[in-house]
Amino acid sequence: MQTTTRHMKGLFLVFHGFSPHSGITKKIFAQRDALRHAGADVRLCYTQITPDGRQRRMIDDQVVEEFGRGPAAKIAKRLRYKALTEYIRREGIEFLYVRHDHNANPALTRWYDRLRRLGVRILVEIPTWPYDAEFARSPLSRKLKLRIDRLFRRGMARRIDRFVTFSDAETIFGRPTLRISNGIDFQSVPLHRGGHDTSREVRLLGVANLHFWHGYDRVIEGLARYYASAPVRRVLFDIAGEGPAAAEYAGAVRRLGLEGIVRLCGPLSGEALDEAFDRADVGIASLGRHRNGIDRIKTLKNREYAARGIPFVYSETDDDFDTMPYVMKAPADDSPLDIAALLRFADGVTLPAEGIRATVEQILSWDAQMARVVSHIQSVQTPER
Repeated sequence: MQTTTRHMKGLFLVFHGFSPHSGITKKIFAQRDALRHAGADVRLCYTQITPDGRQRRMIDDQVVEEFGRGPAAKIAKRLRYKALTEYIRREGIEFLYVRHDHNANPALTRWYDRLRRLGVRILVEIPTWPYDAEFARSPLSRKLKLRIDRLFRRGMARRIDRFVTFSDAETIFGRPTLRISNGIDFQSVPLHRGGHDTSREVRLLGVANLHFWHGYDRVIEGLARYYASAPVRRVLFDIAGEGPAAAEYAGAVRRLGLEGIVRLCGPLSGEALDEAFDRADVGIASLGRHRNGIDRIKTLKNREYAARGIPFVYSETDDDFDTMPYVMKAPADDSPLDIAALLRFADGVTLPAEGIRATVEQILSWDAQMARVVSHIQSVQTPER
C-alpha cells in the first residue's frame, strides 16, 4: 500500500553527538524539524558519550545500544548495527537519511545492503563535496580514516538510493545526487540589531569551527597592510569559534602586532553569539575554499549572515548569492583581503537588515529544502537495484 507523506517513518542518522556551540548541531536539529514539517515521522539517531565516558547509540531519548568505554567502544559503534536493525524492523522505518561521516567500511556497506532488502530507502548527505582535500592538514588518525573510506565508499554507494549534496555534482561515487541548498531555520535566527556609526569604525565578524579553508589569515594579513598605510578609520575583527586553525590565527595576530584589532573570542552560543552578530557590520565567510579544491559550494555561514541581515564576504561560487548587492566576492586565492575595497563595499550597501533577509526567506528555509527530500523519498516506492 502506498505510504502517504504524513505517515512515512524515517530515521535521521548521524555518527556523532551534539554541542550547543556547533553550527552543525543546529543544522541537524533544523533539518530534522523540517522533515517533520514536511509530514514525515522522523526520529534522530546519534552517538552519546556520558560523563563517565560510556558511548551509546540513542534514538531521541531512548538508548538503543551500549558500547562501553575506551578504544573498543569506538570500534564497536562503527561496526555493530544489529540493535539498530531490529529497531528499524520493529518500528516500520521506511527511509534512512544519513549524514556521511567519511566512515565507509565493510560493516556499514553490509548494513545498508540488509536495509535495502528490508525495503528501506537510503539517502546519504555529503555535507562538503569533494572532501578528500579537507584532510590535507589532519592528524594521522583522521588521514587513516579517510584511507579506509576511500577503499569502501564506492561499494557503499551502490547500496544507497541517492547522495544529497549542496554542490552541483550530478553524480557522486557513480550514484545520482539530489541537489539542494543548505538552509536556515529562520525562526531561530534573530534579525541584526546593529546600527552604530560606521564612518569611524567598522566591525568584522567571522564565526566558524576554525579550519584552514576558512581563510581568516587573509583578513589578518589584510588588516596588517591596511594599518600600515595611513588608515582612514578603525577596522576591528572578531573571530568566534575554535578549531585546528585557531592557534595559527593567534600566532599571526601576535606576529603582526594586531592584538587590539583582532580578537579571538572562542566558541559562542545563545545570547553571547547574538550580541556578537549585533556588533558586526560585515560578516566574513569562507575565504579559503580553493585550498581544499572546492569552487562551488553553498555554505551554512553565507546563509546565516543573509538570514540575520548582515552584508558579507566570501570567495567561492555560491549561485544563491553571487549577484546579491550585499555580497562582496574576494578573489579565490591566498592574497590578503583588500580592506580598503571592503570599506567601499560596506559603504555601498543600502539594503536594511530586513531587506537582506527578505531576499532568501522563502527559498532558503530548511522547510523548503527538506520538503524536496521528502518528495523524492515518496516518489521512490522501492529501493533502486
